[in-house]
Amino acid sequence: MEYLVTFIEGIASFISPCILPVIPIYISYFATDSKSTKKSIINSLGFISGFSIIFILLGVFAGTFGKFIHQYSDYMNIIFGIFLIVIGLNYLGLIFIKFLNRSKGISKLDNNLTFITSILFGIIFSLSWTPCVGAFLSSALILASTTGSVLKGAFLLLLYSLGLAIPFLITTIFLEKLKTTFDFIKKHYNIINKISGSILLLFGLWNIIKGLMGLF
Repeated sequence: MEYLVTFIEGIASFISPCILPVIPIYISYFATDSKSTKKSIINSLGFISGFSIIFILLGVFAGTFGKFIHQYSDYMNIIFGIFLIVIGLNYLGLIFIKFLNRSKGISKLDNNLTFITSILFGIIFSLSWTPCVGAFLSSALILASTTGSVLKGAFLLLLYSLGLAIPFLITTIFLEKLKTTFDFIKKHYNIINKISGSILLLFGLWNIIKGLMGLF
């Protein structure tokens, strides 16, 4: 059951309010050339490999230092809650965080990626957006920490990565069929940001309350 839960948490991360607004940016990198579907898929697999490496390493860490992580899980919830609130405020336009508002800069970059550079992009993505998917990722890491096994911890985060990876890959393959959906997201980008920011604020407050309840 824990394996299925972790896999579902990965899928939930993809459709979370902080990943949804950046999907068009992802598409602009890996699927701009509809005539080169093979290249888009290869680069997408590189991107997936990049963020999977980081998440699996986190799983190894969780399995190794499980007792420590589990002991301080309430503090982790509070920290992730604060991150979510900050990101939510950014999406609402109340504060400005540079790395969360770099879509214009990204669109100007050379998108002629290779498999290797796509891996690097995936690593950067995972490091940049880990706080944003914290609600789901922290749950997966806490579950991995209870195993007391490096291999099981790594496997659980591999499943989490697969859950996040499959929607990205499907998005690349079926881009043309999903084009209307992404055009809608781009057209209503500001509204989606506001809704996403509000949801993130609620998730952040919920995480903080959960952490404080565990402490007291």
